[in-house]
Amino acid sequence: MAKVTPISEHFQHFLADLKETFWGDVYGQTRLAWQRFFQLESERQRDRFAGWGWYERGARKRRQYRNGYYERDFVTRFGTLRLRIARTRGKSFLPGGLQRFQRRAEEVSMLIREAFLRGISTRQVGRVVAVLSGEGVSAQTVSKLTRDLDQAVGEFHQARLSDDYAYLFLDGVSLRIRRSAGRKRVQMLVAYGVRRDGTRHLRAFLRSQGESQADWEALLQDLYRRGLEGKQLGLIVTDGCPGLAAAIQIVYPRARHQRCWVHKMRNILEKVRKCDHDEAKSGAQAIYLAESRARAEAGFRAFRARWRRQYAAMVRRLERDLPELLSFFA
Repeated sequence: MAKVTPISEHFQHFLADLKETFWGDVYGQTRLAWQRFFQLESERQRDRFAGWGWYERGARKRRQYRNGYYERDFVTRFGTLRLRIARTRGKSFLPGGLQRFQRRAEEVSMLIREAFLRGISTRQVGRVVAVLSGEGVSAQTVSKLTRDLDQAVGEFHQARLSDDYAYLFLDGVSLRIRRSAGRKRVQMLVAYGVRRDGTRHLRAFLRSQGESQADWEALLQDLYRRGLEGKQLGLIVTDGCPGLAAAIQIVYPRARHQRCWVHKMRNILEKVRKCDHDEAKSGAQAIYLAESRARAEAGFRAFRARWRRQYAAMVRRLERDLPELLSFFA
């Protein structure tokens, strides 16, 4: 066996310096390239507007005269770019992709919002951005950007929905949020629509105290009111919550109810000993992976014969839920 030579501290410092020099040069060159691109684009727009290129002469009258540049900072993932914006005597020319008064790239603004949503305080968000982009942001700026989220959420809840979804997935999830008194968990009801081509979209979410029939009925009525009437719904997939099942019968009585196999598999494996996990899992999978309902029911009978003595309660619950677990075969 070959002898492994330990890495000396001197060699570790060499590697660290090499990485810093290499990546620092890459980021520096990228930042410089973007800076040049924006400035040249600004100059091209100015020259097209003025009607004259550099050093051009002619008999026709000039529409505008160049009036130098002004500087502004633009924060990107590669750091802060100091841009020279070309102008004439009556107009300035922002390069494509930059909006008036925009001080940071949209991806940096998204980073600020994402960090805030993950529970990082407004002051700490500014530090994170400073580490990544070299430009800090104030707590007030973070608060202003995150207030935009309230408007986006309001528009999401009022948007009209198309009625072309074949499947509707409903579930209750627990999320951690930040409050002045600390972090706490809240219950959210969510609805995803899936079209026949496989595309999936979040269609609604609602904060609630639990998963009662009234809570779920409020979310489903909102979906119906905004346009998802369920005329093309093939299946509504749920985890088996009784309140949700009752709400579905009121709002979407014609849609078939499909129990979620992911939740059911999790419940099955929670009831069996670890040494039986693999066998129980493969036996349950044989049910929903069957080619037909008849074969799926035969798979369940085999599963029941194998496990009813050791895990009688688990097998009874599976047998009780089997009709809704096999709805997709209809």
